[in-house]
Amino acid sequence: MFKISPLRKRQFTGGVVGVLLGICIVLFLTLKSSEEYISLGPMNEGHDDLSCVTCHADAKGNLSQQIQSNMQFVMGIREHNVDFGTQDVTVENCLQCHDRPNDRHPNHRFSEPRFKEIIKVIDATTCITCHSEHNGERVTVAVVNYCMNCHQDLKVEEDPIDVAHETLIAEEQWNTCIQCHDFHGNHRYEVPTKLQDTIPMQTINAYLKGGKDPYGTDKKYIGLSEPEWIKLNLNKK
Repeated sequence: MFKISPLRKRQFTGGVVGVLLGICIVLFLTLKSSEEYISLGPMNEGHDDLSCVTCHADAKGNLSQQIQSNMQFVMGIREHNVDFGTQDVTVENCLQCHDRPNDRHPNHRFSEPRFKEIIKVIDATTCITCHSEHNGERVTVAVVNYCMNCHQDLKVEEDPIDVAHETLIAEEQWNTCIQCHDFHGNHRYEVPTKLQDTIPMQTINAYLKGGKDPYGTDKKYIGLSEPEWIKLNLNKK
């Protein structure tokens, strides 16, 4: 009778245990309840109830094809690499829920040639420049003086504010912009005419980190919830 050596027996047992462990890990990671363990960080303010698949669609092809295509790219056989695991999140993903016809600063506008140099400083063609996900905040841009990139030459006729816009610009008080105006222009609220009545920066910073909305809750357009997003995409099919 053929006798299995102790070494072969241990190798076989180890292989079986490894396969079973791998299957268990894969099954665990596919469960909705495990999303918090595989996320890169906490969901941003307002995205708490979203699941991963809301933004992260499966990449085209199976795992073997993705590996093969990217290996060909590394070796110079392919001109472009491919998404691995899931597709990259783009501005189109964001606009599925946050498309606003009244947007004061729509992303597509910054693709115009006149903004070519500006987007090298702050790429406003994509949402994640200011709203990088998995940070548990509302706005993740480092400094809120971004208006300086486009509005250096701004002139306001019959300026309604007690300290003229031209003066604020000359003194480089760019933080005051967001104290009066919300970037996307989606809030209905009365803009102050005196600098002392503007929203304090402390309140603004708390809002950017995920706090109460200082511009109010009266909005012209509300982002879609996940059930609404699912319904919209089902109707497209």
